[in-house]
This record gives sequence, C-alpha cells and structure tokens, in this order.
Amino acid sequence: MLTRRLSIATPIFLIIYVIQEAVISQFRLPGGGFSILVIFTLTWAVLSETEVAAVVGFAAGFLMDLSQTAAGPFGQWTLIMLLAGYAISYVGYGDDHVQGNAIGIIFFVVIANLLVEIAYVASGALLGVSSGSLIQILITLFGMSIWALLISPILLPIFSRLHAIIFDSRLSL
Repeated sequence: MLTRRLSIATPIFLIIYVIQEAVISQFRLPGGGFSILVIFTLTWAVLSETEVAAVVGFAAGFLMDLSQTAAGPFGQWTLIMLLAGYAISYVGYGDDHVQGNAIGIIFFVVIANLLVEIAYVASGALLGVSSGSLIQILITLFGMSIWALLISPILLPIFSRLHAIIFDSRLSL
C-alpha cells in the first residue's frame, strides 16, 4: 500500500521539480530567493511518518542534485535532505499540536529550511566548495528564511491537501 501511494506521489514531486527549475530558479530575488522543492519536501515530511519522510527527502535531494543550480558534489543534497526529512518528521510527527496547527507547520518548515541551508554550506565547506564571504552567506541565509516565511503560508494549504489526498487513510485509493 505504501509503495502504491509513493508511486502516486512521484509525479507530484516531478511537477514541483519542473516548476522549481523552469520558473522559480529564473527569478533573481533579493536575499537568495527560495526553493519551492525544499519547502514542499519539508512540509510533506512534517505531515508524514518517518519512513515516508526519509524516502521523500531522498527523492527530493536526488532531484536537487540533478539541478543545474547545484554547486556542490553529487549526493550532497541527497544526504542533507534525507536527514532533514527524517529529522523533521521524527520531531513533528505524532505531535498533534504541530500537525493540527498551521503556524506550527510553518514554524517547523522555516526553521528546517534554515537548518538545511546551514548544513549545505557547512558540508560544502568540508568538501571544498567555495561559498563566498561570511557576510554574503549570512545575507543569503537570512533572505532565504524570509522568503520561506512568506511563501510557506501561501503554499501550505495546497501541499497539505495533496498530502491528505494521497496519504489519508480515510480516503480510499
């Protein structure tokens, strides 16, 4: 049953990836912009069980590694998103105060987005990827967090509805 639901969710992830690569990455937003794929994955992970969140994190990280905007070595995003998906699901799943509250989900997504970006910069530094000056990194981290804070409330109803359609046990597929 889980395999069937994940196979239904796969086209949704591919559509989000195409939207990210074809539309969102073309905008030159101040402060670094945002990644709709990261926001989608982290929202999906908050709403899912840990196993599903880990698979979703792996898939999203793999897609992010395939992106032409990825500056790091192949597999860096995969590892970070796998760990982030599992961790955010582990912390957030089962806590009805988080899942029943849109502000809690948005808080988790924005904080996790910031931590994912910090982990990407830190692991990139360990792997020898040049990332710019400390001021540039801080401005980008702050800007991406602000963008995630602005975009997450707009996209949360859409993402949670998609998750409910696929994974809600009360609905038959």
